[in-house]
Amino acid sequence: MRQSRMRFSHKIVLITLFTALLVGFTVLRTPSLTDGPAASPDDKAREDLSRVEYPSLKNIKWHPHFIMPNQSLESLFGADWILVARFNRIDRRHIYPGMTIKVPDNMAHIRSYTPLPPYYKPAGRHEKYILVDVAEQWLGAYEFGKLVFSVPAATGKATTETPTGMFRISTRDRHHTSSLYKTANDEEQYPMDNALRFHVGSDNVSYWLHARDLPGRPASHGCIGLYDEEMQKRVFNTPEHPVLKDSQRLYEWAAGENEYEDDPGTAEELEDGPMVEVRGDLPRYLDRPPVVSTK
Repeated sequence: MRQSRMRFSHKIVLITLFTALLVGFTVLRTPSLTDGPAASPDDKAREDLSRVEYPSLKNIKWHPHFIMPNQSLESLFGADWILVARFNRIDRRHIYPGMTIKVPDNMAHIRSYTPLPPYYKPAGRHEKYILVDVAEQWLGAYEFGKLVFSVPAATGKATTETPTGMFRISTRDRHHTSSLYKTANDEEQYPMDNALRFHVGSDNVSYWLHARDLPGRPASHGCIGLYDEEMQKRVFNTPEHPVLKDSQRLYEWAAGENEYEDDPGTAEELEDGPMVEVRGDLPRYLDRPPVVSTK
């Protein structure tokens, strides 16, 4: 009789254990719904660009858009994708499902968008003058004070900020590569096409304006990066059809062969290069996406 009771109790224990394992496996396989998709609160706005605050956007109505699978800037906005890319300071390679971007309520309001002044008095006596606004992540090219073109930029991130102050373009190097950093796959030195050196620090580290990725936020180790989809196509095989080539435009304007002698394509010192002013602090990251009214 005692032996029979023991066997029965063993059966109860085994059934209970099996049930617990089955329930646990089911819970792990089928998580309960908790909330909609959103960026991690610890990601410092890497996935949610609506949390990167630029001062000039206070007067422009916009709304956040969560990128879904199979969505791209082109599929969402057609020919206006360039406007939205520049508005977000981001390139096509960094648009992916799961992130959030800013979308203007009215595209007409950003067709001539620039956060920089059309006339900048400190540049008034300079034939060519480059202004970089860190808070806006934007660069402007001035001729005798008049803004001739302006483009998004990616400056140094926190802990590796771009130095601020007054500098001058001292060297050009159309095919420059980083001596310190490699591409994400670690296969080659990071390309720095159309490079213009504007500063050498006390530690002998050089700071350049050059082609790079634009992820929609400060991201560099101190240099200032501009769009160049031809470089991205060569190195990363995307985008299929390069369009944005701001680094090439700045290079030709500041140090091209119309300004100096034949370009050897390697590092060459320049005399009387354009002035470069870097001003402002890094943009503020909001703790959570802002409440944006579209009315």
